[in-house]
Amino acid sequence: MREWHKTGCVLCAQNCGLEVLVENGRMVKVRPDKDNPRSQGYACRKGLNVLYHQYPQDRLSEPLKKVGEAFEPISWEQAIEEIATQILELADRHGPRCLAYMGGGAQGGHMEAGFGLSVLRALGSQYFYSSAGQEFSGAWWVTGRFFGKQYNITVPDEHEAEMLIAWGWNGMESHQMPRARKVLSEFSKDPDRILVAIDPRRSETAAIANIHLPVRPGADALLAKAMIAVIVSEGWEAKEYLRENVAGWDEIKFWFEGFDAKAAIEVCQLDFDQVHELCRLMITRRWCVHTDLGIYMGRHSTLNSYFINILGAVCGIFCVRGGNVIPGMLMPMGFHADERNPQTWGTMSTNLPPAAAGSFPPAAMPEEILSDHPERLRAVHVSACNPLRAYPDTTAYEKAFGELDLLVVNDMVMSETARLAHYVLPCRSFYEAWDTTFFPWTYPGVFAQLRRPLVEPPGQCLEASQIHALLADKLGLIPEIPEELQKAAEKDRMTFGAALMAWASTEPKAKTAMPFVLAKTLGRVWDSAAKAGFWGLLMTAPEAFRKNGARAGFAPGIDQGDRIFQALLDNPQGIWIGQADVDDPTGAIKTASGKIEIHIPELEEQAKAIDAATEADGLKLTEDYPLILNAGRHTKYNINTLMRNPEWNQGKRDCTVAISPEDAAELELEDGQQVRVTTEAGSDVGELQVSSQVRQGMVLIPHGFGLIYNGKTYGINVNRLTKNTHRDPIGTPLHRFVPCRVEAA
Repeated sequence: MREWHKTGCVLCAQNCGLEVLVENGRMVKVRPDKDNPRSQGYACRKGLNVLYHQYPQDRLSEPLKKVGEAFEPISWEQAIEEIATQILELADRHGPRCLAYMGGGAQGGHMEAGFGLSVLRALGSQYFYSSAGQEFSGAWWVTGRFFGKQYNITVPDEHEAEMLIAWGWNGMESHQMPRARKVLSEFSKDPDRILVAIDPRRSETAAIANIHLPVRPGADALLAKAMIAVIVSEGWEAKEYLRENVAGWDEIKFWFEGFDAKAAIEVCQLDFDQVHELCRLMITRRWCVHTDLGIYMGRHSTLNSYFINILGAVCGIFCVRGGNVIPGMLMPMGFHADERNPQTWGTMSTNLPPAAAGSFPPAAMPEEILSDHPERLRAVHVSACNPLRAYPDTTAYEKAFGELDLLVVNDMVMSETARLAHYVLPCRSFYEAWDTTFFPWTYPGVFAQLRRPLVEPPGQCLEASQIHALLADKLGLIPEIPEELQKAAEKDRMTFGAALMAWASTEPKAKTAMPFVLAKTLGRVWDSAAKAGFWGLLMTAPEAFRKNGARAGFAPGIDQGDRIFQALLDNPQGIWIGQADVDDPTGAIKTASGKIEIHIPELEEQAKAIDAATEADGLKLTEDYPLILNAGRHTKYNINTLMRNPEWNQGKRDCTVAISPEDAAELELEDGQQVRVTTEAGSDVGELQVSSQVRQGMVLIPHGFGLIYNGKTYGINVNRLTKNTHRDPIGTPLHRFVPCRVEAA
């Protein structure tokens, strides 16, 4: 039997629409889905190769327990019983701070995060570590101060913009915007619009940009401050916008008055007149900015985001059409956590806050485990990520995970992290399970797709959400569910909903245990905790989303959530389930003043101190490490660690050490030869690629390699070359500014 099924890509946050041909119970072919209203038939080579993700040879099919140096199969009952027992014993002996949950933010499915976090919180711990904390700690912390909530991330309203600025973002390779390559190409070709790239090198995006500022590596904060200073000196500030929408400008304006912008721009190795002209365009055009890891993981990470946000506020781009807007959303990407609240935990040894929408930075975890603090981390449940290849300082992680009393890993494969675990629990793939994502990349529409199973899972694999629900049950976190409610789950959804609410009104523990109650009732009938949890989420959505849903055509009413759920079942390609209020774009701001608050006292000293002289000194490199490693290059040939079989890139130069022709000549190196890259953290050997795209003085190595497949390690694990302590004060690793040297191997 052959049948095409509509689904979505699970390899990056764009989740482009795909159609998959299933033949005799196996996925055999993939093509773009023209009916997907967000991606509109767009898909990249990664999504079209998703079969390599679905069918790896190291697939798991049963729970495993490490006995000595080997793994032995065990039953689910034994695995959950032993894990729960050890968690309770550790928490009883050392307190809840010894427990951590890591992951929950896979590119293809977000439902498990609600289940995993519910277990963590019910046990009394706040230590949630995720990839958001890896990349966005500084940026989202600034967002929290500017807009009142860390999850109020602003997105570019590129369709209404006259100018789009790609700052530290190579969208032609990394996407991170619906239909990115098409949008960027159309922007650059439109005579009435301007595409700007601010990037040290001539990236694929910079190559098509109308304006390219090749800023010196590590000088982004200095450039942003200089641009604000130029605008202030010319009196170009959006004065009316600042007066009506911004609080704190008068407190910080003097930081930029009298600032020597010319000297600063010279240190940035840029032409002052070109920068001045861009500043003029910024106050005469509707523009938006798309930042990425070049900013978030660049030198001065948090300060980069702070100055760029101030620049946007000074030009009046926030919460206006064509600028950067707070999108509508069904579920925020995380939750707000303010370290000024005494109830909010910090890390015990490194004293870092949960800056990325409630998530702690993974760079801190090795120190939190290896500390001699009595409340150090002792048990970690890893799910939907592979820290041994995704997070900084592999060596430190290997040592730290080796010291844990309990390491549990949920995964569909025997990953590098799973090899160190005490228990490995086999997960269904995203094409064997119900799931969805909550990435808020569109405006004003709110898009959703409820992805359903296309093929059967092998062996005893469960959803990650089901695994967390089983664990919650064994930990005693779920109240007794009456038989009447179980029977109601077998009837229509609204009948069940009425029975659920009636029971919950009499059961004090029902609210905090609701994800697990849904998993044991509807989830039992549907064989999906995630699907049941998603229905519950829609039925209890906040008022803001209910209004968004009404604007999208879903009339208000007690059954609005159920009607949206049914519409998603009826439209597997995905639909617009909400529409943001374009008449009140500032309504999502949740600061005390109701305005954009741009004075962050904790950053004042750094912000005032940075100038041409301090940066000229700070940017100097040493003789031992004269080059700058960009650790984690985005290319069309890498996708985190989700594609383990190297055959998907057969014949491609996918994992290389890229340097400029000038550096190759000076080092007497030739394209294709083996070279050794050395940093403070360690060294590794790879194939040299000499490319004119690379700026002199830089070294580029992609992430997502160094994977062990069929007993062989393929490519360089770039995180072996990074130190977890080489990070911003908020916790983001500075992967885009790692001093290194390159020599013949």
